Amino acid sequence: MAPPIPHLAVRGSDGTFLLCGPPSCQESSAFQRDERQGKYMTFSSDGALFGWCNGSQVSVVKVSTGELVKSFDLPKTTALEFSPLNKVLATWQHYTKTQDNPQGEANLQLLDLQTGACIKAFYQKKVTGWCPSWADDESITVRNVNNELHFFENNNFETIANKLHLQKVSEFALSPGSQPSKIAVYVPGSKGAPSFVRLYQYPNFGGPTSALANKSFFKADKVTMLWNKKASAVLVTASTEVDKTGASYYGEQTLHYVATNGESAVVQLPKNGPIYDVSWNPNSSEFCVVYGFMPAKATVFNHKCESVFDFGTGPRNAAFYSPQGHILVLAGFGNLRGQMEVWDVKKYKQVSKPQAEDTTHFSWCPDGEHIVTSTCSPRLRVSNGYKIWHYTGSVLYKHETPSNKELWEVLWQPFPTGTFPEKPVKYQATPSELGSTEAKPAQVYRPPALRNKPQTASSKLHEEEPPQNMKPGAGGEKQMSKAALKNQKKREAKKAAKQENKSDEAPPPAADSAPDSHVTSSCGDPETDKKIKNLKKKLKAIDELKEQQAAGKVMQKNQLEKMHKEAQLLKELEDLELGL
Repeated sequence: MAPPIPHLAVRGSDGTFLLCGPPSCQESSAFQRDERQGKYMTFSSDGALFGWCNGSQVSVVKVSTGELVKSFDLPKTTALEFSPLNKVLATWQHYTKTQDNPQGEANLQLLDLQTGACIKAFYQKKVTGWCPSWADDESITVRNVNNELHFFENNNFETIANKLHLQKVSEFALSPGSQPSKIAVYVPGSKGAPSFVRLYQYPNFGGPTSALANKSFFKADKVTMLWNKKASAVLVTASTEVDKTGASYYGEQTLHYVATNGESAVVQLPKNGPIYDVSWNPNSSEFCVVYGFMPAKATVFNHKCESVFDFGTGPRNAAFYSPQGHILVLAGFGNLRGQMEVWDVKKYKQVSKPQAEDTTHFSWCPDGEHIVTSTCSPRLRVSNGYKIWHYTGSVLYKHETPSNKELWEVLWQPFPTGTFPEKPVKYQATPSELGSTEAKPAQVYRPPALRNKPQTASSKLHEEEPPQNMKPGAGGEKQMSKAALKNQKKREAKKAAKQENKSDEAPPPAADSAPDSHVTSSCGDPETDKKIKNLKKKLKAIDELKEQQAAGKVMQKNQLEKMHKEAQLLKELEDLELGL
């Protein structure tokens, strides 16, 4: 059976519609375009349902047929989300209060998609973290209420099944995947105490020893927590608003690895500067970090936080793994020129290097073959539009929004894991009428005086670092701990000293003419050779003092005494070399 063709949802000033993905790239005939300006749109996690709000109502339809599932009279809705099993639709609107109703109305509503009834309504003033977090099987739901986590079971929102009591929990992240569910919580530091992240397994919250793992750190005004797909580890990016050293305008960031088996570590990044992006490989055993002052570095680390592959430096600030984990795209968007590097993850070989200028959004199609890049308002109000690419760099479809219209959002239809199997990576560009936009090598500005001269290292703005494999035995060095590195340096120094002694003890090579006694001499006795070496060192120091005296430098008493001993030292050296 042929795999399905994903849809692309498009929302802009001229309405909301669904576009069939490659190869056709035509508007879906099953979905009736909504000409009204949409405020928000989303797919269910399995891609079967599509919901949007247009300022008058919230509508939910089946993607395959366009059949209306439910419609809700909620004109002020500005955000909505489906629960993982499509049982509940969560909607949010701005919190408002009036003189008649000083308490205001509950603005977060949980709606039953079977009956259309409102299951429960909550007060949720902030849009940040507005949506409750469900486990994949909907066995538990979590909300952060006044820095306290409330747990509900089996979509029963009338009774709180569990609470996590910690002082001022500001962030949390519920693990993906099957039971048992795990949760990562962040508590900011106060009064000199460090911030910390703890991992718990639901419902074991009692006592300080109940945590699966704990990681404390300073320098954290806020954090982002990212679970891997297997729910075995969390990557915590801790950042401060201001870098007190003054090294960076973006504040200061550190990356921490916390595993459910209790292990934790700081990910050592070889280059100073901001951490732009962190991305888990879907296989859950590797992650990619883009970091450092421009040109930024990108490195893949394993679950031991050891470097696996270093992509060198380049104009990039984002990393995107394909849904199957076989391709990695490194890209430079925002204030960069939209250069993308497409890499084969298994061979660590570059596939293509297209360029998508003015891109504000990038996402992989679930088939792992295609990507979409778009330029959307309000980030950029000119040159709005979107392109569908093949990862080999070919543009398969291009839409340019008219100058009097705006594009607000594009969104791929998701599919359950395993719908699209991994395919072998292609290196030859896919044929396309629109061709490809291979990035042209940027020319560095050179002053007029240097333009007709060969380029030297000093004329470069910065040194480019090439990609290198960091796996042991693959031409790179294995990343070691500080103690191991120190011991290795000691061993190398000892080995070098032995080599030096051996070279000192070796007999001089045969020569026709007698060598200068100040250059090489050896009598075969190690003790005598050592004395000769020390005498030569003293005579060399006296020669340097004589040069300084000739240059007009005033000599101190001890230096003059050293110079007077030259004749005595020469006599001693001569006696030793003659073997007297």
